[in-house]
Amino acid sequence: MNIIEMNGVSWSRDNKLILNDINWRVNEGEHWAILGLNGSGKTTLLNMINGYIWPSRGQVSVLGLPFGTVDLRELRKSIGWVSSSFQERLYASDKTQNIVISGKHASIGLYAEPDEQDFQKAKELMERLSCSHLYDRTYQSCSQGEKQKLLIARALMPSPKLLILDEATNGLDFLSREALLSSITELAASPDAPSMLFVTHHIEEILPIFNKSLLIRKGEQFSQGGSKEMLTSENLSTFFETPVQVTWQNERAWLSIPQKDDGQA
Repeated sequence: MNIIEMNGVSWSRDNKLILNDINWRVNEGEHWAILGLNGSGKTTLLNMINGYIWPSRGQVSVLGLPFGTVDLRELRKSIGWVSSSFQERLYASDKTQNIVISGKHASIGLYAEPDEQDFQKAKELMERLSCSHLYDRTYQSCSQGEKQKLLIARALMPSPKLLILDEATNGLDFLSREALLSSITELAASPDAPSMLFVTHHIEEILPIFNKSLLIRKGEQFSQGGSKEMLTSENLSTFFETPVQVTWQNERAWLSIPQKDDGQA
């Protein structure tokens, strides 16, 4: 089954072309990074995957279901979407386990009484993401990194087939970021892990598990393929329209801007 398939997809708003001729396929079991600067069209692409917007041209299929043949509200139940901006919408005084359990029905707060199975699954997900020590604490007492782990656990509560991590490390310090990335690596290694999309504009966050990358620039697919082939000095210099240097260390790419030679001895 194809997790995502886009053929000739474009989307316009107010007569302005936001996405143009996207052709992209994500196969079952693949984990992709989506790289692009702010305003490149990444969020528009995610909104389309979730069925919040409809292509102006082209065909979209998600989880093997072509748009136009599926109830998109039902489709969204099989997609987990984690974004740092979502933190502000949750109730600060809620207990952490209730935050996680609310993902079962994609609700803000609990509108149905959880059963023992719900609490057990929430606890297991928190253990998987190395945040079980937060159990029974209030959401507002958690750090930014801890909140992100709870949001991932929340997104996993309904056992989605696709998990979207949308700039999930925003606002984290270096240590918190690396702790979250480590948890994502462990999650991907589990036998029941969903296919994952990791959206970022920092190439050093692209973990080895994301061995495929889609580069989006100005609403168009710039290039796509194996991450090691995409994340090169030559390719990214063209992509960012400025000279950059890529160094690989511990199976991760690190970006720097070469210093200009002023010609002085």
